[in-house]
Amino acid sequence: MAAVAAPISPEHIAIVKATAPVLKEYGVAITTLFYQNMIAAHPELKNVFSMSNQTSGAQPRALAGAVFAYASYVDDLGKLTAAVERIAHKHESLKVKPEQYAIVGKYLLEAVAAVLRDACTPEIGEAWTAAYSALADIFISREQKLYAAHGDWQSWRRFTIQKKVPETSEITSFYLVPEDGAPLPSFLPGQYISLQLFVPQMGHNQPRQYSLSDAPRSDYYRISVKKEKGKQIEVPGLISNLLHDNYKEGDVLELTAPAGEFFVDPKDDESEPIALISAGVGLTPMISILNSTVNAGSQKRISWIHGVHASEVRAFSNHIKDVCAKDTNRNINATFFVTLPQQQDVQGVDYHFAGRVDLSKVDSESSLFLGDTHAQYYICGPYAFMKDMERYLVGVGVGEERIHLEVFGTGNE
Repeated sequence: MAAVAAPISPEHIAIVKATAPVLKEYGVAITTLFYQNMIAAHPELKNVFSMSNQTSGAQPRALAGAVFAYASYVDDLGKLTAAVERIAHKHESLKVKPEQYAIVGKYLLEAVAAVLRDACTPEIGEAWTAAYSALADIFISREQKLYAAHGDWQSWRRFTIQKKVPETSEITSFYLVPEDGAPLPSFLPGQYISLQLFVPQMGHNQPRQYSLSDAPRSDYYRISVKKEKGKQIEVPGLISNLLHDNYKEGDVLELTAPAGEFFVDPKDDESEPIALISAGVGLTPMISILNSTVNAGSQKRISWIHGVHASEVRAFSNHIKDVCAKDTNRNINATFFVTLPQQQDVQGVDYHFAGRVDLSKVDSESSLFLGDTHAQYYICGPYAFMKDMERYLVGVGVGEERIHLEVFGTGNE
């Protein structure tokens, strides 16, 4: 997506930038009040927002950070292009509509006025109204293009669970076939779908995003879901627990079309190697990327680096080893980290390094391709893990433009 400029006056830009420090200080108070008032007035939006993130405060904190970033770079929105693209894909996957931006604008601007009180002068209110309108137009324009790319698939579509396959004690794969029997569109390996389930404890639907965990097929999509313990809300692991415990083969759920800006096109230049770096269930988009690249007959060099607490909960372990074994050209190599190896684990077979993923321990050329300035790095896992990996790569000279993070949830924790 090309960088965009906010079509607002220089005077309004100056005011918005001047209020950035205030928004940094009071941002969470503003966004918390905003969500409370908006959802109270429009309870139908509970079907759109993750109520777990509302309860934990993660969503208000994330929005506060986004508003501060917008205020800081309102005169240089090119620096926010990646964030705008990520959010636009998520909005489209959740079926956010243009008319809903007016609702958000009303309650957000009212919350700014309520929290800042007399400090929110008419001039500040006018500047932020213009700034919000400009930002809404940017999102609406981009999301309309994303909607158009999905053709007739414009809403939630019913899928049947054809198979449930336990991968480990924690992760189960769900093979999902369209109830209407129509062929499924392809997707770019690494992308995700949104899924919504009715949550009896809440009395409404809740959406979640899950990476597609296999190469594109026309007959089914596969997602591989970890049963989460659920630290944020009194309903443990909300959607993941419902899927694992309540949904069986033959049951129906609803999906939206694949989306997301984190992907590898198997047709990309084969001379550009890729490192797929993940932890835990963060390996799911990487499996899709790996399988798609192999299926395409690509000779691209691939390094698979994955960390897990214990080898018995590492999903797709045998599949990864099999892919490497069949790679007669030695283009694919795998490195496994295990935090706590067990007595039965054999180093060199079940794992290569004990402890958390530490990129300084892997070969700088065969596993990290540090001598190749065209190498691309894809990272997925807990947010802190991803930032640690990014920090290391930048520290050894990898340009940030070659590092790609798959940020789920609110994107900041």
